[in-house]
Amino acid sequence: MNVLAFDTCLGAVSTAAGRRGPDGQWQLATLFDRRVEGHAESLMPMIGEVMQRSGLRFSDLDRIAVTAGPGTFTGVRVGVAAARGLALASGVPTVAASSLAVMGHRARQVLAASLAGRQVLVAVDAGRGMVYAELAPGEPVLAAPEQAAARFAPLPLVVVGSGAGPVAEAIAAAGGAAEALLPDLEPDACDLAVMAADLVPAAPLRPLYLRPPDVRPQAGKSLPRALP
Repeated sequence: MNVLAFDTCLGAVSTAAGRRGPDGQWQLATLFDRRVEGHAESLMPMIGEVMQRSGLRFSDLDRIAVTAGPGTFTGVRVGVAAARGLALASGVPTVAASSLAVMGHRARQVLAASLAGRQVLVAVDAGRGMVYAELAPGEPVLAAPEQAAARFAPLPLVVVGSGAGPVAEAIAAAGGAAEALLPDLEPDACDLAVMAADLVPAAPLRPLYLRPPDVRPQAGKSLPRALP
């Protein structure tokens, strides 16, 4: 299985390319750049670099994997548009995972020795007092911390991500127990690459925004059309 994977959903840009050998082990070339802007300008050069380092050509790929959201409107759009364009040019099928599922995959590995039966809830600050939250194998939701607490509080939890603190506090206020960890966690394409082999090709590939963009048109001007 040969995979190219990338993520631009939140503050970082990451890319990974490589192969899974007959022994099940992955050999990946990876890049991770933590930034708050410039995703569109950085992504394609980073893809080119990991493809070169991996020794793969696009004709060698079995999957192009991307995080489809949730995240910033621009970040999600950049990643999905790039995956669509590369798939169209190469004929390689695309697969997608939520940004939160990729974060959860990493958190379960990092915290494996200390989970002690607790589940991992990923919570990312979505602005306006809201969080994006996901408990595998469920779907991501947009909710206030109190709403997330009401939904997940009955479970023994570890909450990770930039929204972990408010959600853990809300769970405690609701009578539950949750520990907030890994507040700086972000999606990483190396985890998405490993997940890609088990993902079903997405046709058509669609962005997962969860809410409209936080922009308004200027007087006499219209907003550019969002990806369908």
